[in-house]
Amino acid sequence: MSERDVFEYALLRVVPRIERGECINAGVLVYCRAKSFVAARTHLDERKLLALDPDADVAGVRAALTAVEGVCAGGAAAGQAASDDAGRRFRWLIAPRSTVVQPGPVHTGLTADPAAEAERLLGLLVR
Repeated sequence: MSERDVFEYALLRVVPRIERGECINAGVLVYCRAKSFVAARTHLDERKLLALDPDADVAGVRAALTAVEGVCAGGAAAGQAASDDAGRRFRWLIAPRSTVVQPGPVHTGLTADPAAEAERLLGLLVR
């Protein structure tokens, strides 16, 4: 059995009408300090989103999810966060905000492969 490391994750939720509080899961953020790993995996179910709000800005939500993926990736895609380490980028992304795309609570676990864990959680909690 390979060595497992602690990781943290949070769901990315889309709340199209803040006043109603209804949401759908549209992604997952995964951070593993031991591996200096941070990543976002996203999947937007337009049908579910439009069921909650027929006037939802689908393109805007997709752009916000893509921006989260860019911050996780680092480099030029991360904008001002480009020089931050993986932990700082994760902490910035999980900070509470009242926007259409919001992070959920942070949970922890153990994994030998944080990238595979991100895919597993996306399949389990989002798709």
